[in-house]
Amino acid sequence: MVGSFLNVVIHRLPRHESIVTPPSACPKCGARIRPWDNIPILSWLLLLRGRCRDCKAPISPRYPLVEAASAVLVVACFARWGLTPTAAIHAAFCLSMLVITLIDLDHRIIPDSITLPGTVLALALVNWTEPTWLEAVIGAAAGFLVLYGVGEAYHRSTGIEGMGGGDIKMAAYMGAMLGWKGVLLTIFLGALLGSVAGIATMMIGKGNRRTALPFGTFLAPAAVIALFFGPAIIDGYLRLIFRN
Repeated sequence: MVGSFLNVVIHRLPRHESIVTPPSACPKCGARIRPWDNIPILSWLLLLRGRCRDCKAPISPRYPLVEAASAVLVVACFARWGLTPTAAIHAAFCLSMLVITLIDLDHRIIPDSITLPGTVLALALVNWTEPTWLEAVIGAAAGFLVLYGVGEAYHRSTGIEGMGGGDIKMAAYMGAMLGWKGVLLTIFLGALLGSVAGIATMMIGKGNRRTALPFGTFLAPAAVIALFFGPAIIDGYLRLIFRN
């Protein structure tokens, strides 16, 4: 059910439309979606078979995939942290990362209406998350400054805008939630994922070394990885360094 709502947010928020009204409708013919055709995942698979009931236009499979991904993320958080406020906060963070991934992929923007309140809430709720308050503050500052510095350096050396303001504010949000170690790991993993995607894009002839990629689309899943596995990754890396 949350995933179904997130589909509305992903579609309407970058268009500056209300996420409350009007009720959901087919983007092709405008027919309102009936309640029994709006059951998450099941309606798309069994009742509608991927098509609008009225005009028979295809409905993107992304809708049930977002609903399924939302369920997996929420269940994973409560399985990891139990029935606790920490699990609820982390679940909300993961869901916001899912929304950011797809909005940035579609529109090349990261809405301030997600990242700015997210940063404030992450700092306000730090007693129920894993970083200390000081680590969260340093993390927010570190995320902001690192991406700002990278973007400014790229712009000065190439004359091309290297980092959008949305990415920088998103890094502050991630730093407030993950702490400074977590956000640095996230930036590294995001850059790694982006590099792999960039190389793949060039290999299939769809881009070149200057092709812009939506960095938030890679940072967001990297942040989820850091949330679940960050301490283990960092500890393993440090053991590898000191062993050598």
